[in-house]
Amino acid sequence: MDDDAAASLSERAAIALEEVTAHLPNGGERRPGQEAMARAVAEVIAGVGGTKHLAVQAGTGTGKTLAYLVPALLAGRRTIIATATKALQDQLADNDLPFLAKHLDAHLDEPVSFAVLKGRSNYVCLQRLAEVAEANVQQTLDGLAEHADDEHLAAIADWATETDTGDRAELPFEPSGATWSAVSVGSHECPGRIRCPSGDGCFAEQARDRAAEAQVVVTNLHLYGIDVATDGAILPPHDLAILDEAHAAEDILAAAIGAEVFGGRFRSLRRLASGVLTRSSALDDLEDLAGRFDDALLAHLGKRLTPADDPIVGPLLELADTRLESLQSALRAIPDDAKADVKARAQRALLSTGSLLGSIRTIRSPDEGDVAWVEGPRNRPVLCMSPVVIADVLARLLWPKRPVVLTSATLPPNLAGRLGLPEGEHRTEDVGSPFDFERQTLLYCAAHLPDPRDPGYREAVHAELERLILAAGGRTLALFTSWSALDAAHAHLAERLPFTVLHQNDLPKPALIRAFASDEASCLFGTRGLFQGIDVPGPTLSLVTIDRIPFPRPDDPLLSARREQIGDGAFGEIDIPMAATELAQAAGRLIRTATDIGVVAVLDRRLAKSHAYRQQLLAALPPMPRTVDPDEVERFLRNLSEG
Repeated sequence: MDDDAAASLSERAAIALEEVTAHLPNGGERRPGQEAMARAVAEVIAGVGGTKHLAVQAGTGTGKTLAYLVPALLAGRRTIIATATKALQDQLADNDLPFLAKHLDAHLDEPVSFAVLKGRSNYVCLQRLAEVAEANVQQTLDGLAEHADDEHLAAIADWATETDTGDRAELPFEPSGATWSAVSVGSHECPGRIRCPSGDGCFAEQARDRAAEAQVVVTNLHLYGIDVATDGAILPPHDLAILDEAHAAEDILAAAIGAEVFGGRFRSLRRLASGVLTRSSALDDLEDLAGRFDDALLAHLGKRLTPADDPIVGPLLELADTRLESLQSALRAIPDDAKADVKARAQRALLSTGSLLGSIRTIRSPDEGDVAWVEGPRNRPVLCMSPVVIADVLARLLWPKRPVVLTSATLPPNLAGRLGLPEGEHRTEDVGSPFDFERQTLLYCAAHLPDPRDPGYREAVHAELERLILAAGGRTLALFTSWSALDAAHAHLAERLPFTVLHQNDLPKPALIRAFASDEASCLFGTRGLFQGIDVPGPTLSLVTIDRIPFPRPDDPLLSARREQIGDGAFGEIDIPMAATELAQAAGRLIRTATDIGVVAVLDRRLAKSHAYRQQLLAALPPMPRTVDPDEVERFLRNLSEG
């Protein structure tokens, strides 16, 4: 695009943005940061000055989704938007894109078209429903449905005749994992539309069809990572990629590009294959491998290892390789004249076997720079492998392909280096936030509390939380950096406080947030899972507390490998940016509109007293007035609750 065309796109984007935002409920108040971001996105799309990529920090309230959607649509670029959370996917699909489809049409040659594309296992599988129904009629045991809830299976079958999308998220109830597994398939086991007896009506294939025709496709970062790793095999061809919530991109993309093996994969494969290979020794072999992997991996839980060199894991991977090859031979021996449902099961089992075999061989023969470790709960240890540094992978497979916009309310200052954005081909911007944090907020650090490593810290935190929550009249989101801290605080305070105190595990996340938002005096206690994706404007959320600076675990296997790769400066390169980003994400739950007022309380004295890193942490936060005075913050909160 030449300079005149680039300037035209930037100007058109600014004009169109002003026009469409006039239709917003707030009356279209002007947001300079939003306009600046829209212009920057337009310039990157146009390749102004040879710039191909953009990393833009857009603070809460900027309206970043419209800022990147308007120029992308005006440019006519086929666009993939990948997000880290389902909440943002829903916002894009249910609110932002329909809004633009209605109000941007005067600026476009063609109507806005968009689609949501999720992983295949998010859609109900009609073939699996048919197989489960046939097993019920014949009173035979279906291997994948033996632990499913019969009432929920029947309800899903009825729903499947009415739904247009087959998307699990649209179910009016939440099925158990075993129930949904019985009626869905993953991408590693689906034979595709042509080979499946139910392929013509397949919901997952219909979603892919819609995505193939749409100008904008909304997906998740994990699926985008798989598409990058497979050189475009998963998502439709596209001209522009927008990675929203990009502060999470490094870890999610690394996980998507990697591989994992655990006992449950062998058990799932056994249940799948049991519908085809009755009374086969190959099934017993799979069950044996599942148990042996559980036992072998448990010994390495939370640790790094070199799988091929381990005296137990190495031979076990080799044995699994051999047995899976034998299983493939048995499945390929299914006669061509077998019934259609048997052939469909066999094809799914073959694909699942091949996927598991591929993961095992990847782990047995890692690339240089890969690291392996074991994570998960004790009852489900998982052997994982991913690249220590993802920058080299993205340099080969992503950055040369198309312009990429990375955005979030909070971006780590070293994001460009961590992701390997090419020097001279990217620009970084911070367009700020429209909120008046000097007037709307107070940042309180409880500097009088013991150091978090002292024995009396937890008891002191409970007393401080009780004091603050009472002053706020409830209306608190209390965040914790560990489950044990969450459970202890909830157990201590739930009966002492005269308010409803919700625990993160009480309800599914959407219902949990609705319950919190609907009761103005209620409190919600949660862990890192609630550091983002909580949008509760108004007085219901007047106090956000964070128990500790959210440093990553020092013994995290992948991060320890990254630290070793960096050397002496690892704490500044890895730990401080991650902690600063998470702290800012948590603090960002407080102010969601221009009329919100409240307190962010950090119950970790190190934010006030550490000369080594406090300034870097504070720099990531909005420009809030600060205090360490317990009386001042209590007065502030009481004035809010009584006003």
